[in-house]
Amino acid sequence: MRYLPHTESDIARMLRVIGAESIDSLFEAIPEPLRHQGALDLPPALSEGELLRLMGELGAKNRPPSSSHLVFTGGGVYPHHIPAAVDALSLRGEFSTAYTPYQPELSQGTLMGIFEFQTMVCELFGTEFANASMYDGASATAEAVLMARRLTRRRHAILAHTLHPEYRQTCETYVAGLDTADDESLQGCPATPSGQIDLEALEAALSDEVACVVVQTPNFFGVLEDLRPAAQLAHDAGALLVAVVNEPLALALLEAPAAMGADIVVGDGTGLCTQPTLGAPGVGLFGTSGKKALRAMPGRLAGETVDGQGRPGYVLTLSTREQHIRRDKATSNICTNHGLYALRFAIHLALLGREGFVQLAQLNLAKATYAREELKAKGFSLLFPDASHFNEFAVRVPSGDACEVLARTEKAGVTCGIPLARFYPEHQDGLLIALNEMHRREDIDRLVHTLATEGGQP
Repeated sequence: MRYLPHTESDIARMLRVIGAESIDSLFEAIPEPLRHQGALDLPPALSEGELLRLMGELGAKNRPPSSSHLVFTGGGVYPHHIPAAVDALSLRGEFSTAYTPYQPELSQGTLMGIFEFQTMVCELFGTEFANASMYDGASATAEAVLMARRLTRRRHAILAHTLHPEYRQTCETYVAGLDTADDESLQGCPATPSGQIDLEALEAALSDEVACVVVQTPNFFGVLEDLRPAAQLAHDAGALLVAVVNEPLALALLEAPAAMGADIVVGDGTGLCTQPTLGAPGVGLFGTSGKKALRAMPGRLAGETVDGQGRPGYVLTLSTREQHIRRDKATSNICTNHGLYALRFAIHLALLGREGFVQLAQLNLAKATYAREELKAKGFSLLFPDASHFNEFAVRVPSGDACEVLARTEKAGVTCGIPLARFYPEHQDGLLIALNEMHRREDIDRLVHTLATEGGQP
């Protein structure tokens, strides 16, 4: 494809059409301190050999201090053991068919992977339909808010205070270009002392302008939410309930969100298909029910059919993005299905099976429970002692400064969690700790000992 630059007159004409004074005015939403001025300060060009050597040196800096460094972080990304079979099977040639599945005769491997992925997401969420994977849990949440606006023809959304803060920021970014600057289309809903959404505050905030209520479970603090009361309040006000689940393993032990009244269920399954990496894609999950909702759902949907000889096959059944239909009728411009990650997600769950999936969840729960009880025995108090958790929970550090404690524990070879002050300034003493099946008992004992030693008294 040739690159055809715009002329100055082309640029001036486009700016007149959209009512902008200059190209710089298009970037006013970005805070000025974050906008770079002048030329980039880049070193001279390197040869291929020099560049490869430099990249190797930079990559070496990413290695942990030692192989014994322990990490107990979650906060929306939950690493799990990925069996070697997932690598072997996901790289088989049968699945490596055309990435863009517009021609089914060329894309059966990709389409079958997507179909199986969607089927498993439906089983997890309890929804009738699921689309091909989205970018990640954050963008899936934002797309759910936009979908609720389309279905209800309302503009406002209520986001629980316990929703992942970065998910809230993503929603704000998505709606920023849709509403006027003085229109607060997104509003928060506070949490109770038990770390769950405040139902009284929610009821007071609901009105005939609210399109949806967004609630996460387990929420950002690791607390389990009962979706039924929030769903009932939302439905009574004519709004939809969007449930967010960014640790789908918890659904092995919990009731499906759709069964508790959720109209749209979204989440992130990255931890079940690959290890967390900086800058890598996620695998967003998105499910809903009902024909009306199906037509408003973003992304793609693969379906199963038969060919002229009656043999089973897979096709792209629904695609409501702007590439296929009139731009003003499109639901979104989501282009990817993250085929490889969706395939790895499906293969991992198929290898586990129903029984193995439940056993894995029970193992995560048992390890988190053991860590929680051991920390309590050492004098640490839970941030939300009356709440139920899955594999993540928040504790208060005795010194009152979780950031300082974390800095000390990292020097001792243990990253003990995420300081809540990063997202919630009111919780300066809060440390969010996540466990998984890869943590051995001696690892958890070391976590407890390190925190007890470095936690410090006020």
